[in-house]
Amino acid sequence: MSNTTTAILPPVKVRDINAQVHDLIGATMGWLGTHWLQILIALAIGAVIVIALATARKLGQRLCSARVGIASWGTVLGRAVVKTNNFFIVMVAAKLVQGYAGAPPEVAATIKFLFTIASVFQFAIWAREIILGTIEHRTHSEHYSGEALASAMGIISLLVTFAVFAIAFIVVLDNLGVNVTGLVAGLGVGGIAIGLAAQGIFADLFAALAILFDRPFKRGDKISFGDSSGIIESIGLKSTRIRAYTGEERVIANKNLLDKEILNVSQRNHIRIGFTLGVAYETPPETLERLPGILKELIEAEGATAARSGFESFGASTLDFAVQFDIAGDDWGTAHATRDRLMVAILRRFAKEGISLAYPTQTSFTAAPDGTFIMPYPDPQKIERVDGEGGKS
Repeated sequence: MSNTTTAILPPVKVRDINAQVHDLIGATMGWLGTHWLQILIALAIGAVIVIALATARKLGQRLCSARVGIASWGTVLGRAVVKTNNFFIVMVAAKLVQGYAGAPPEVAATIKFLFTIASVFQFAIWAREIILGTIEHRTHSEHYSGEALASAMGIISLLVTFAVFAIAFIVVLDNLGVNVTGLVAGLGVGGIAIGLAAQGIFADLFAALAILFDRPFKRGDKISFGDSSGIIESIGLKSTRIRAYTGEERVIANKNLLDKEILNVSQRNHIRIGFTLGVAYETPPETLERLPGILKELIEAEGATAARSGFESFGASTLDFAVQFDIAGDDWGTAHATRDRLMVAILRRFAKEGISLAYPTQTSFTAAPDGTFIMPYPDPQKIERVDGEGGKS
């Protein structure tokens, strides 16, 4: 049986917190005794810096109060400035004057530690306010529904706050010398798990954000998507409600809506209407030559713009003329009324000019057994009229 030797590891040396505090106090007292004049000057300079930063924060408050209810860029910037906290202001002043005051290493390290924490979390607060303010600015200008926007902003605010402060926390730990690799990996795995569990909700949420920022449409716009069309009534966190022209309300998930080709009818600057006129083959060529000019004259008389009015093709029983015209705006009611007036005007003008609109006709011919054509009725010259008394005339 062999003897085994157990190695005894020395205890890990950890600096006592009380000792660190004692060293800091001692260094501070010695610094105050030897550099009191520089410290007084540094305090005066720091007070000026604090007052300047506090004044800037008050200017931000005035900027917000002057634009109450308006989600302008000035208001967004003002709200971010107002969120500047006093601890950050003091630490900025201390960081700027420590070199002039000749602070000892213990005091300088403490100021650096506190400044790092204050600056990182202050930048996180500014980033949060600017991001949320930007979203409110874009949505306010497009008149999105208040209830849906409030719900969306609640979720967005939570996600943005969690993201920016999680990043700030990791940055602080990294600056303090902590190994954050495992923490970052854990957050990544947790984020993937949450994303897979709620991928449908997040897909619609990000689609709603895409609608808010890309603005393919807004509330009140007339759109067509797939085989459907209607007017946007509200844009929600998960779905968009569309009032169909037939009266019913259609609810479609934001992701499904963006996956389709969307035609924003409200953004069109004109409506084009077209139809075909078929005139009879017996129409004289001279009249056919004048017909495009007649059609253009009638179109312009109704306040529309002629896009095409010319000979299109030879039909089976008609000479076809294509008519296309543009009506300014996007109102189909006005466009249909203009089309109706134009069609009536065409009928009146054609009647005046003696132009016949062709309609389906058929002519029958009768052939004898030898193949020659014969009249389908007796020769009227050979018909004998019989009077009432049986005589011939």
